[in-house]
Amino acid sequence: MQVESKSMVKLKAMTWSHPRGYDPMVACSTLWHDKTGDEITWEKRSLQDFEAFPVDELAAAYDLIVIDHPHVGQITREDCLLPLDDAEFGAEIEAIAAGTVGRSYPSYNWQGRQWAFPIDAATQVQAYRPDRIGGPVRDLEEIIRLAAAGKAILPMRPPHSLMTFYTLAAHLGFPCSVEGPELISREGGEVALDWMARLVSRMDPACDKMDPIEVLDQMGKTDCPCDVSPFIYGYVSYSFAGFRPARIAFADIPVIAGRPPAGSALGGTGIAVSAKTAAPDQAKAFARWISSGPVQAGPYAASNGQPGHSDAWTNDKVNGRTLNFYRNTRATLEGAFVRPRHDGYMAFQQQASELITGGLRNGARHRVLLDKLNELFAQSRPA
Repeated sequence: MQVESKSMVKLKAMTWSHPRGYDPMVACSTLWHDKTGDEITWEKRSLQDFEAFPVDELAAAYDLIVIDHPHVGQITREDCLLPLDDAEFGAEIEAIAAGTVGRSYPSYNWQGRQWAFPIDAATQVQAYRPDRIGGPVRDLEEIIRLAAAGKAILPMRPPHSLMTFYTLAAHLGFPCSVEGPELISREGGEVALDWMARLVSRMDPACDKMDPIEVLDQMGKTDCPCDVSPFIYGYVSYSFAGFRPARIAFADIPVIAGRPPAGSALGGTGIAVSAKTAAPDQAKAFARWISSGPVQAGPYAASNGQPGHSDAWTNDKVNGRTLNFYRNTRATLEGAFVRPRHDGYMAFQQQASELITGGLRNGARHRVLLDKLNELFAQSRPA
């Protein structure tokens, strides 16, 4: 692989605060320093900040930024990131694109340019305690029975309630629109909310304030009453022996009426380069290198990362230390739904999530919720 560094530089970088998000960036940056002399210093922010904090503010302070793909519409208008699809590095970039898991790579493409390279592939999957149940739950009706017995848990803190709505709607054959004018038809929205209500009404209201990390931390306790979470972003760290007192396994989402495990709301992260960096060539070179198959399947995965390249997802060694996390969730990720990404979407994501979480808990009529969701979505769209 071609690696260039015109002169040794120091770069500031921002990722998110979890071993999965921080550890591999630091480890790989140490190797990059040994390789090129360039020094990259990583800082981290909370999961909530990662999902909502304005990228343009980060781009003003950092050279490299780990981002979430729904930001691409906004960052394109703000002109705060550099496109990464430089023609002179076409072969390297084509190899990264060819190694995408599901639609991770194209999720960072907007208006014909590539604004980030996927370094972490994720979607809503199923998490369960293998010491409690013999294997993953295959049918969502069984999850509802487990929820009634106090044995199922679901993260509902915004934006995760909306992510589950997306997942169920797409799984049921009513994928939400990414272009409008409506987010979803009344028929599709009602059936998705009906399933959500059946789940949430049987769960502890504490779920409303829990994100995936908090749910998995609870499930990782030996005395946690919950055995399974049906729709939760996969976190490979919890499958490692010794990461938490109890080990968690991950699998494809439970399905409805024998459908394939498709429709899950795509997540994951990508690495982007600030338009204000004083060292664009060096920052882009690092982005290409850390996104490449050999690095993703090697030091990135070995340093608590959750790679975004298929070379890692099919690797026996990588799967061996993770209870086959990658093989057991691959079908769900390949069938994942890419949520809207237009400029204005991020505010809608927060508002819609709050509406769903509160409405389901308070028993709001589903038609009223849907009318408001569609109104908010139409307002979020560019004029």
